[in-house]
Amino acid sequence: MSRPRVVHVTTTDISLELLLGPQLSAFIDAGYEVVGASAPGGFVPAVEARGVRHVPLRHATRAMAPTEDVQAIGELRRLFRELRPDIVHTHNPKPGLYGRLAARAARVPVVVNTVHGLYALPEDRLAKRAVVYSLERLASSCSDAELVQNPEDLELLRSTLRVPDRKLHLLGNGVDLQRFRPPTDGDERTRLRAALGIDDDRVVVGAVGRLVAEKGYPELFQAWRDLGEDRSEATLLVVGPDDPDKSDALDRDVLERARADGVRFLGMRDDVEELYRAMDLYVLASHREGYPRSAMEAAASGLPIVATQIRGCRQVVDDGVTGLLVPVRSATGLGDALRELIGDADLRERMGAAALERARKEFDQERVIATTLDVYATQLRRVGRSAPRGAPA
Repeated sequence: MSRPRVVHVTTTDISLELLLGPQLSAFIDAGYEVVGASAPGGFVPAVEARGVRHVPLRHATRAMAPTEDVQAIGELRRLFRELRPDIVHTHNPKPGLYGRLAARAARVPVVVNTVHGLYALPEDRLAKRAVVYSLERLASSCSDAELVQNPEDLELLRSTLRVPDRKLHLLGNGVDLQRFRPPTDGDERTRLRAALGIDDDRVVVGAVGRLVAEKGYPELFQAWRDLGEDRSEATLLVVGPDDPDKSDALDRDVLERARADGVRFLGMRDDVEELYRAMDLYVLASHREGYPRSAMEAAASGLPIVATQIRGCRQVVDDGVTGLLVPVRSATGLGDALRELIGDADLRERMGAAALERARKEFDQERVIATTLDVYATQLRRVGRSAPRGAPA
């Protein structure tokens, strides 16, 4: 018998590799044929090295481009009719919308969507919520299963959007606990810092994420500037690529002012797990998150975390135990929290140990993979098809 074919749809190839890569490998190991559909880019070779067939999409874009999005529906509908997948699994806000519509139009037997984070929050203005929730309700009517990372989103989908309970599954989120871990000893930490030109006695604060305003970088840079002498023995490392397609991409003046204040920009890195092991604490100043992977990676690396008091961060950071939660868009709140942790090594050690313990209990990607495979098998049985022998029964 041929292997069941599952097509994962994302906006970009970076999502297929960095967001989903280990999961895609696990699905192949379980006996599925896995296809990734996204805009092409530099991560395609890494995706294909996992045994995933990649199909480039002409009309997938991160930019605000309604015409392209409409064309993407037709492009995907034709692709699904050609590939005849058993399962289509969509990710990210835009592919989650047009991918579900196209899959249902192409009569794909099983349509699954992962809700990585609803694009509107209850505190957003009514006009935004009305548009986002209406589109989400429409798209969810085309799916068979909704894998929801965040319990706050799960309740909103159930109570406000009236998505049927039979479709809703709490997925959570997880990371590779073998890859993301604390340094084995002081020598490893010293070696990693030496490679960055950083002395052992400096307090290293890290931030990982695309260089866009939504990640809270303007407030973080202001907080760092306001620390003044309190940052004289500290270093702020920012790891992440530019994202020029986004309307809130950081402009050159913002970046240059931050550099003048001593912020170091490392760009896109493929050794981020080692960079975490060179840090003393982690900061995530985002305005919106679903279930932040970088914060889980930091926790698994044994780091205390300063994060904004928003959906997603609340699920990762236990305020006062594994880190500190601060008001969103508040440079003052970020500065106060950073000042407290930079100045207190014992507090950093206690919170970092608690973060590591929580990561080992709650943030293992193997649980996410098992939940997804179970949903696949259940949905295939529903339509009279069989899951591969290597997958859960």
